[in-house]
Amino acid sequence: MKTKNVLFLFALLFSVSIFAQDAKTKIAVSYLDVKGLTLDPSQAGNLARKELAKTEKFNVLDQYDMEFLLEKEKINLNDCFGRLCLVEAGKIMKVDKFLTGSLELYEEQIVVTLRLIDVGNSEIEQMEVMEFLDLRQQLPSMLRLTIEKMFEIPSDEALVTKLTEAYDYNNAINNPKQDRLELNGPRMGFTYMTGEVGSIFQAEKAVGGFEVMPLMFQFGYQFEVQYLNQGDFQALFEFIPVITGLDQGLFIPSISVLNGLRSNKTGWEFAFGPIFYGSRLASGYYDASGAWKLEEDWVSQDPNQADRPTFEKRLDSRGNINLVSSFVFGLGKTLKSGNLNIPINLFFIPNKEGHRFGISVGFNTSSFKKKK
Repeated sequence: MKTKNVLFLFALLFSVSIFAQDAKTKIAVSYLDVKGLTLDPSQAGNLARKELAKTEKFNVLDQYDMEFLLEKEKINLNDCFGRLCLVEAGKIMKVDKFLTGSLELYEEQIVVTLRLIDVGNSEIEQMEVMEFLDLRQQLPSMLRLTIEKMFEIPSDEALVTKLTEAYDYNNAINNPKQDRLELNGPRMGFTYMTGEVGSIFQAEKAVGGFEVMPLMFQFGYQFEVQYLNQGDFQALFEFIPVITGLDQGLFIPSISVLNGLRSNKTGWEFAFGPIFYGSRLASGYYDASGAWKLEEDWVSQDPNQADRPTFEKRLDSRGNINLVSSFVFGLGKTLKSGNLNIPINLFFIPNKEGHRFGISVGFNTSSFKKKK
C-alpha cells in the first residue's frame, strides 16, 4: 500500500512539473542581425537563446526544433528579421512570443537591441536598447544584461558599470588584453613625527635637535604596477622615492617598496612594505639628569671605567647619515575623473622612538603593458 502511495506522489509531482513547464510563456529566439562584428546571425541568436534560458522564466524553443519547423515551410531565418516574417514564423512554431534584435558596432560602442514580438497580436510588445564599450569578448554578458533589463530582472550593477563606463576602475573585464597596468605619477603630502623623534626635531641644535617643526612636507614620485588583475581585486606593486623636509631646510630621502590590493569596484586599497630612509645618527648616552650627551663628551671619573655608561645610537643633527629601515602601512582610495586617477592615501610608520603619520595625494593616468 505504501509503495502505491509513493508511486502516486511521484506521478503527481511529475505531472505538476510538466504542467508548470507548459504554463510558461513559449518563446522562440530568432537569428540576430549582426553588423561590424565577427559573429554570424545564427551564433548571435544562439547566445541570446542561452542567456534567455538561464532566466528560467520562459519555455524557450530549442534551436534545432525551430530550424526543423521552419525548413519545412521554407522560411530562412537569415533573411527573416522583420515583424511580419517573424509573426508568420512564430505561428508555424506555435509559440507565444518571438525574441529578435541586433548587435551593431558603432566606432567604440556595441549597441544591443532586442525586440519582443507578441505572435498572437502581431505587434512589437517591448523593445530594449543598451550601449556598451567595444569589449567583444563580453557579448554574452551584454546580451544577458539587456535581457535582464527587458524583463526587469535584477542585474549585477558592478558588471553594468564595467561594460558601459569608459573610465571605470581598470580590471580584467574592461582591459582583458592587458597583462600589467602602470599608474605612475607624482605624490605629495605631509608627515608628522610623534614621541621622542618629534621632540628631537624640535630641540635646539646644541643638544642634537634640528630646530624644526615635526610636521613636514613631502614630495616624490610613485611607480605603480597592477598585476593579477582578476575578479573584484587587483594586486599592486609600488616603488615610491620621496624627499621630506625641503620646506624646513632639511633633505631626508626615503624609498618605500610596497605590495597591496585594490578593489576594482570602489577604488579602496591597502598596501604595506619596508621603507628605507637616510637619518643622521650619533652615538651617545643619557647622563644622570637625563640629558643626551655624545659619546666623545664622556669623561670617566674612574680609572677602571666602572662608571662607563651604555652608549646607543639615536637621531641627532650632529651625527652622520645612516641608512635606516622601518615598515609602512598605507590605506587609501583612488578617485576617478575621466582617464585621470587621483590617489589619496594615509600612511603609518610604527617605531618605538616615535610613530610617524602622514597623508599623500597624487595624480596619474593609465599606461598599459600588453600581453604577448
